[in-house]
Amino acid sequence: MNARPTMQDVARIAGVSIKTVSRVVNQEPRVDPDTRARVQATIDELGFRRNEQARSLRPGQSSSLIGLVSGDLGNPFYSAIARGIEEIAYEHGHLLLTASSEEQPGRERQLIETYLQHNVAGLIVAPTLDAARTITPELLRGVPLVSVDRPVRDPDPFDTVLLDNRAGARRAVTQLIHDGHTRIAIIDGNPRVYTGQERTAGYLDALREAGIAPQPNLMIHGHHGARHAEQATHALLNQEQRPSAIFATNNRIATGVIRALHARRRTLAVASFDDFEFADVINLPLTLVSYDAMDLGRAAAARLMQRIQGDRSAPQRLIQPVSLRVPGEQP
Repeated sequence: MNARPTMQDVARIAGVSIKTVSRVVNQEPRVDPDTRARVQATIDELGFRRNEQARSLRPGQSSSLIGLVSGDLGNPFYSAIARGIEEIAYEHGHLLLTASSEEQPGRERQLIETYLQHNVAGLIVAPTLDAARTITPELLRGVPLVSVDRPVRDPDPFDTVLLDNRAGARRAVTQLIHDGHTRIAIIDGNPRVYTGQERTAGYLDALREAGIAPQPNLMIHGHHGARHAEQATHALLNQEQRPSAIFATNNRIATGVIRALHARRRTLAVASFDDFEFADVINLPLTLVSYDAMDLGRAAAARLMQRIQGDRSAPQRLIQPVSLRVPGEQP
């Protein structure tokens, strides 16, 4: 992994003093234009960034910041991850900075660059779909990064903490089959999203193991939010041969499914990857893939702490277990 370039590196390569580099970086006058251009070209070539955090620290202080770039923080899933990270960061004397990429790769990269300018000790990122093009070891310049919920790319050059998405989906759909269902629909979000791909694969695994042929008219993708999932559910219910059960690949999709069933006064079995609030009071046969999102954050933060403390081993992929829960049943 490339080391972060320093002001000393810029001065050495440009053939000037550190003071001259400092004047250029701080846009001070009294620098010869040719010298300024040469120093700036060296800065651009090395990818040197002014250390904003270090400039604000008193002598003897060191940075203790951790940067998190996540998805929508209004989603309880991401806010729980943030709480788990913050818990571990606090135990190690670090302060967590949090921002949302809004699933925009350009914003994601800009946030990472801003964190790096403030000398964060490490980063945790829930990557956007195009993160493979924007998050690179060259960008990070030696700052450790752990991805959470999704990999940056496959194979991933960074440590990654994931849920056991495929196995959890397989278990949920297998439970529906054991309950007597053979026409099981799936509603998923963006087909490019890693978690949805893995959960769809688990759905297909369960059907195959039971000898049930997948039916394309029961597989609906591209309906991530509750409103779109509600529309998709209505479309399924309007089919001549309707499903008797629906597998929703996340809790927001499940919300849309339940709204549509309520509007149509229909009772179908619903399996959801993600537990959700009020599941125990909904009058539907529910099967839920359950886990603690805070544990995802804790695991990601614990791995980052190891990196900050000097661990230089190969990147690890850490899989967090999930469980199956049927509301109303005793554990």
